[in-house]
Amino acid sequence: MNIKLETLTIALSQRFKTDIISANFQSKPLQGGTVGNVYLVTGTAETTDGEKLPYRIVLKNQKKWDRYGDPGSWRREYDLYASDLGETFSDAFRWLTCYHAEINAEENEFQLWLEYIDGVTGLDLTGDMYEQAARELGRYQGKLYIEQPAVLQSLTNLSPADLMMNKYLRYRSWSVLYDYIRSEDCELPQHVRQMLIDIDERTDEILKRIEKLPLVLCHRDFWVANLIYTDGKIVLIDWDTSGWGYLGEDIASLIADEADIDSMVENYQRCVPAYYKGFSEYADISPIADHCVYELILLIFGYRLVNGYHHTEDESEKTMHLHTLQKIYEMKGQSY
Repeated sequence: MNIKLETLTIALSQRFKTDIISANFQSKPLQGGTVGNVYLVTGTAETTDGEKLPYRIVLKNQKKWDRYGDPGSWRREYDLYASDLGETFSDAFRWLTCYHAEINAEENEFQLWLEYIDGVTGLDLTGDMYEQAARELGRYQGKLYIEQPAVLQSLTNLSPADLMMNKYLRYRSWSVLYDYIRSEDCELPQHVRQMLIDIDERTDEILKRIEKLPLVLCHRDFWVANLIYTDGKIVLIDWDTSGWGYLGEDIASLIADEADIDSMVENYQRCVPAYYKGFSEYADISPIADHCVYELILLIFGYRLVNGYHHTEDESEKTMHLHTLQKIYEMKGQSY
């Protein structure tokens, strides 16, 4: 990774709120893929009066790529950090502080220099942390829904409201999956297959119910790897899929997207009411007779899990996908 010292010192000057004249550094990958890479950059910075300051900072380098149905997603995080969206967060629920951002339009690439946080994330999150994340998300979305700050109208690069449904319809259109759950060769248990078939047959009715829900600003990748719990607060990373979505979409992801499978039903029972309690602190949700979180989980993850189950030869992965589908089945009719 080619790190420019000039850019690093600009970011560190913002980080320490003082002029940094030089810095040594070393970097190591935190995560990454074919279109984006994230590095932890560490070293010692020097101020104009000679003070030496150890630092840790995150560099995210993102290149252009095409996400189905959402062509602007590759640069969305840059656009959001360039906006005033950061002013809408609270101390209890926020994103990472961005110290410096730059985009190269010719190369279709951008860089973000971000705050480093060492907290609890992923499968290390506890049930209490899940519940807190759900409640704080509800508060955040409820506040924005009621107050409608001007920044929401200025955001031109957000994913569309129908993105979730279009992804479901795309999966359903794949005959290899649609026919599989209806075939005699399908190895999934009959009750799991019927659960998926039922959602297909009721799609129009379910969609009408979902479309009556409030449209809110959704993160749309609200899963445990993008949540950091630190000092009793929730920090949310990776905003490239965010956009307008229906109430409950993000909670569906929190519960079912590669989460703690054994605790999925318990987290469903805890997180759904916590989310609605948070939202209702700002907005009246009494007219909402049906929250649709269970249906959203099936629409977003049902065929995706079948696809993973059907196309992997790894038995542990098969078991994981099947176990997740079984837990979704067990959620039906649960009270909370």
